Amino acid sequence: MKKSFLILVIILSFNNLFSQRVDKSKSELNSGKSSGTRSSSNGSSSARSSSNDYGIASLFAETFLYVTFYSTIGDYRSEEHLYNSLSKYPYFDGESGNFQTYNDSIGNGNLMRFDIEDHLLYNNRNLFGNHLKAKFRPFQFFYIQADYRELIEKNLFTNQFSNLSVFQFNLAYDRIRFKKFNFGWTLGATYIGNKVQKIGFSYGLNADVFIVKNISFNSAMLWSNINGLPVNSFELRGKYHKKKYFFSIGYEHLKIASPNYNFVTLGTGIYF
Repeated sequence: MKKSFLILVIILSFNNLFSQRVDKSKSELNSGKSSGTRSSSNGSSSARSSSNDYGIASLFAETFLYVTFYSTIGDYRSEEHLYNSLSKYPYFDGESGNFQTYNDSIGNGNLMRFDIEDHLLYNNRNLFGNHLKAKFRPFQFFYIQADYRELIEKNLFTNQFSNLSVFQFNLAYDRIRFKKFNFGWTLGATYIGNKVQKIGFSYGLNADVFIVKNISFNSAMLWSNINGLPVNSFELRGKYHKKKYFFSIGYEHLKIASPNYNFVTLGTGIYF
């Protein structure tokens, strides 16, 4: 009996040792973050205090909204770069990135563009995945972005594979639109598929810098919360552009619930 129990303990220990991060992420997202109870004994007095401070809070809120609007949207009356046109594709003229000066003679202005890229994600032979990204740019003012990541991990103890599907849908806005540099934010939602099937609000930042001909660097960060737990991502890539195509190598870090994932990436993309 004791021998059987010892064997069972060893089996469970090894299974836990080789347990998958993917399964742990899904399990934690399904369980959610527990929240403690809050006392409501002081509820009425807090309400009265909040009512007295309403005027001051309103003033601060208006100031905050004013500052926020100009820091996130910009002033179209005085910032000429906000009118820079969307380029056909990076380096189409040998120098412009995602945007070109709006009065460039070579520019066509207000071009619609569709960017699509795909990246292989590699951690080790037991943890890998794929990241498909698409951007629809109807003009230079904003664009719609969709990301689909599929993570695959093999359990060394059971030889079984686990999958985790992460979908992100965002409205994106470039606050800065220079020829060599653009910087902006995203706002949208993250959805986890498989047996989780939960959605959460997301927001992020992204930037592109075009340093030398045919070479650019891209960075993107996105934060979201699902069932009280973080689903965050960070991307850093170098790209080599060749006409309407590009090839890339980079790094991605994901935090899905408590597990962390680090990947080397290799990919390609095209501009339509």
